[in-house]
Amino acid sequence: MTDLTRTFTDARTWARTGTGLLLDAVARLDEAGFSAGSLLPGWTRKHLAAHVAANADALGNLVHWAATGQRTPMYASAEERAAGIAKGPALTAGELRDWLTASAQRLAEGLDRLTDEQWRHEVVTAQGRTVPATELPWMRAREVCVHAVDLGTGVGFADLPEGFLTALAEEIRAKRGLAELPGGPLPEVAAWLAGRPHALAGAPELGPWL
Repeated sequence: MTDLTRTFTDARTWARTGTGLLLDAVARLDEAGFSAGSLLPGWTRKHLAAHVAANADALGNLVHWAATGQRTPMYASAEERAAGIAKGPALTAGELRDWLTASAQRLAEGLDRLTDEQWRHEVVTAQGRTVPATELPWMRAREVCVHAVDLGTGVGFADLPEGFLTALAEEIRAKRGLAELPGGPLPEVAAWLAGRPHALAGAPELGPWL
């Protein structure tokens, strides 16, 4: 079921916004910057960039599924997903930027080509959920917006659209089964829910999400 805190149009807009934030961030990174640690424990920015680029390619498989009816899973296996992340450190900064940019453009163009009927076609996510193709922009928006923050280049949750943060917070709250949320600014609450660094005093620690 689609979250009532967001619309299909919202999700498409947020996916474009997050993509812009992420590509702008990596445009300023040199080789040393890419090789530095991200905000995700154990991941360099190269790992993170490879993950986001591979995610665009994987979502492109679901776009193909929706467009043609041919069953095309996001990833052939868990090993394939892990391999996409692992190859990041072996790529140069330029190669990673090219992959991020090209994969994002291919995904955007594929989404743009879907007809009204194709948007209603069902696909299966990497987690095994059956969803209409209209969920794909939201799936991408989460990836690019949250991981733009995870790069640790200066983008924070406060830089993300308020509507996106509201929808994100509601989705994670529901998935974590939380009846109440701590008081505080929405960006800090969203960061806490996502298991990222935050400034909420006394909030219990949550494990990482996404």
